[in-house]
Order: sequence, then structure tokens, then C-alpha cells
Amino acid sequence: MTIEIRTIQPTDFNDLVELMSELGYPTTLDELTQRLELIRKHIDYEGLVAVKNNQVIGFAGVCKALAFEFTGIYVRITAFVVSSKQRKQGIGTMLLKACEEWAVQKGAIAITLNSGNREERQAAHVFYTSNGYVGKSTGFSKSII
Repeated sequence: MTIEIRTIQPTDFNDLVELMSELGYPTTLDELTQRLELIRKHIDYEGLVAVKNNQVIGFAGVCKALAFEFTGIYVRITAFVVSSKQRKQGIGTMLLKACEEWAVQKGAIAITLNSGNREERQAAHVFYTSNGYVGKSTGFSKSII
């Protein structure tokens, strides 16, 4: 099994529609293309994909940020998914390591992510903790439009 981790390309967008749906964020190809084209132009954002047999089977979206609560830069993983058909093969760990390497290249001293508190996310929580991540808080959000 050869897995390549690389930066997203427009040719990946179609595969990413299915992965975003698996992550719980259904979208259309047009909507996703608009978002990703905007993100790809921003120097502090990156999309990474795991590719196997020329098919995208994993995705991570990361962004670099400055911290208010400590001195330094951190990176937030804003989206993370491996195809449900490809899990338990080490692909997620490879993708996490690539995110961490990107964070180091950006000068970050920490990396964070959020994962929902829903029952179906429990396996993801076990995965994150097994890769050295520590659950610290509960996030909140509100639609303002």
C-alpha cells in the first residue's frame, strides 16, 4: 500500500465532496470548489490529502493562527477525515503527522483540533488521544446570519 500525502489540487475536489459528507458537512462540488479556491490563495491555510491508487482517501484542512492566550503561533486542524472504507490502516496517523510537520514549518509551538461530542465521534476521540492529543475543552458555536 503506497499512500502519498500532498497538498490539495483542483483535480481532488470531486473526491473531497464525498469525504466532506462523511465528515458530516454535505456540500456540492460547486460550493466546495468556491471554498477551496479561496482557501488555496491564503498563505496561512493549507489542505492536505492522502492519496491511494490515484484516489483521495483522506483530507485535512489546517490554518496558522496567532494566540491571544500565549506567546506564539499555533495551528488548528479545522477539518480531518479518512474514508470510512480506508480506516484502521495508519492513514489517519500519516495525515496527522503531515499536519504536524506543516505546523512546525510555519513556526507553530502547538497544534489543536475540535471534535464533536456526539456518540459517533467516540472512535475519533480514541484515535486523537492515541496520537498524543489531549481533550481540553468543549467548543460552542452560533450562527449569526
